[in-house]
Amino acid sequence: MIEDLVSTGKSSLQAVDALIAAGLEIVGMVSIFTYDFSVAKEAFEARGLKYHPLTSYPTLLELAQEKGIIQPEQATQLLQWREDPANWTGI
Repeated sequence: MIEDLVSTGKSSLQAVDALIAAGLEIVGMVSIFTYDFSVAKEAFEARGLKYHPLTSYPTLLELAQEKGIIQPEQATQLLQWREDPANWTGI
């Protein structure tokens, strides 16, 4: 299965369930981008579903630093958002 974006993995796994219910065999999932939330990693592992993102939020921040778009301290703050987005209070 191919996804554009994986955040928590919930909707992706719902789509997997629908495809399985339709009689398809799912051998894994690829996404174009992931926020790399631990909850998604745990959800895919719990289901035993192989998952491979093409790129991720941490990679995006690293590239933004290399290009001078953001400073290292900004990247650190933005990575903190990824650790707990529901309770993040901003920069």
